[in-house]
Amino acid sequence: MSHDTPRKLTRKEQRDVDSKTRLASPAASLIAVLIAIFWTVPTAGLLITSFRPQADIRRSGWWTVFVDPAFTLDNYGEALQANNMLNSFVNSFIITIPAVIIPIILALLAAYAFAWIDFKGRSILFAAVFALQVIPIQVTLIPLLTQYVQWGLAGTYWTVWLSHTIFGLPLAIFLMHNFMKEIPASLIEAARVDGAGHVRVFFQVLMPLLVPAIASFGIFQFLWVWNDLLVSLTFASTEYSPMTKVIAGLSGSFGSKWYLLSAGAFISMLVPMIVFLSLQRYFVRGLLAGGVKG
Repeated sequence: MSHDTPRKLTRKEQRDVDSKTRLASPAASLIAVLIAIFWTVPTAGLLITSFRPQADIRRSGWWTVFVDPAFTLDNYGEALQANNMLNSFVNSFIITIPAVIIPIILALLAAYAFAWIDFKGRSILFAAVFALQVIPIQVTLIPLLTQYVQWGLAGTYWTVWLSHTIFGLPLAIFLMHNFMKEIPASLIEAARVDGAGHVRVFFQVLMPLLVPAIASFGIFQFLWVWNDLLVSLTFASTEYSPMTKVIAGLSGSFGSKWYLLSAGAFISMLVPMIVFLSLQRYFVRGLLAGGVKG
């Protein structure tokens, strides 16, 4: 009776095994736990502070709550009533949802063209789109604002939607393109042999496979737009102010109500946390698309 001879691992495979062994060691696990604790402590302190009475916040640090526990919901009630916070909460949704959907739609179409349509200058144009990621947002604010004023859009939702779309498109196209290039070309060729055109290939073959990439960029763009302050300060009028703009002025004149900032911050954090935790399984898969060739 013969036995199969074990295959000798290549140098790369041996390095991968050694790396996984090191990452699975008790020391690595301990380091990961310590990093998680250090990362969580500031957030936990902010959460505890948001429930402490005003006098206690002014008098002592949040860690004293374990010795002299005292909690109240007054900070949240006052924060929700200050500066029309509930209206700004709705404005944040009105700003964020289109600012996520519009760049995803445009990026999907552009990425498909770069990945599967052969046209002259494709590589140069894709490199130019990729290079747009390094342009600082601050450089574009005044030219964009000037253009919006000329178009008569200044102070409306459109200025914020268009700005976030412009700033998010380069990364969206790059991410979608990398994910599309990982899809086997045989699938596209088989669909074309069956008589499928670009529209049918895009919607019936590629779209079901692009869910991780779409969800990944959707999370990234949602978090960025929801937490953005610079674009809102520049383009959004007071009537259309999102939560970040209202929270920035929540402390009142001369910072007299700074104790409300922790409650306001957690009101603003609630929605992004729900979005990220519900879609996190797609996040890493989408970001790693195209990073490793199997």
